[in-house]
Amino acid sequence: MNLTAYNSRRGIIPQSIRGGFSLIETVIAIGVVAVLLSGFLIVFAPAAKGIKDSINSKAATRLVNTLEQELVSLRGQNQVTTFGTGFDKAYDYIKESSRSNPANAILVYKYRASLSTNRSSDGTPAPVNNVDGLSPGEDYVVRNMMRRKGDPEFAIDVAAIEGPVYVVKCTQLILDNAGEMRPGTAGQIVNADEPATAVDNPDNYNHAVVAFVADFYSLPSRGATFFSSQFDQLFPNLSRPAFSRNLAVRR
Repeated sequence: MNLTAYNSRRGIIPQSIRGGFSLIETVIAIGVVAVLLSGFLIVFAPAAKGIKDSINSKAATRLVNTLEQELVSLRGQNQVTTFGTGFDKAYDYIKESSRSNPANAILVYKYRASLSTNRSSDGTPAPVNNVDGLSPGEDYVVRNMMRRKGDPEFAIDVAAIEGPVYVVKCTQLILDNAGEMRPGTAGQIVNADEPATAVDNPDNYNHAVVAFVADFYSLPSRGATFFSSQFDQLFPNLSRPAFSRNLAVRR
């Protein structure tokens, strides 16, 4: 009996006729997969980027809408007494937002808000710190809010914040010699006279509208420790906004 017959009887398959891929076949298969993956990325990467940009656009719109609404909303008797009108509040918030006092920094954020309990101070929903056993939409909702950092109610909201917190620095837009709108001096609002004159009282502002650019800066943390110990040092040094919008408030 020859060796081939012997191996055949014992179930031993010669190497030359065993199944499987050769090295060349494996390399070719890898090359084909690489080409297919490249085509997939070329087709779907722009679509994925478009989805991401859409999400970012929606988030930016939410922040801008919150800022616009809350700038002119008088929350509680204290603000009614201090400002009198929504325009007066917006005027003060815009002017002070870019100055060095971190207590006047404008913060925009989302927090978990109660559906059954409102604050006596300003009528806004009370924050919900612990959501164990609670159902969103039934026991609480996530609400958009804008407050100054020095607002006592912000310190209460911190534990219920969801998502990032943004600082907003506002600068009045004024007409230059070429008739173009450009940012004026941070922390200052002026009348469009010749020459322009700075005014500190909204009653002395001689226009019906304050146009301004709002720069939104994303903060690295939303924790209570950050706002009590690190925010004050970070605030004056913010220089690269996540995005900006040109806005206006009217009397």
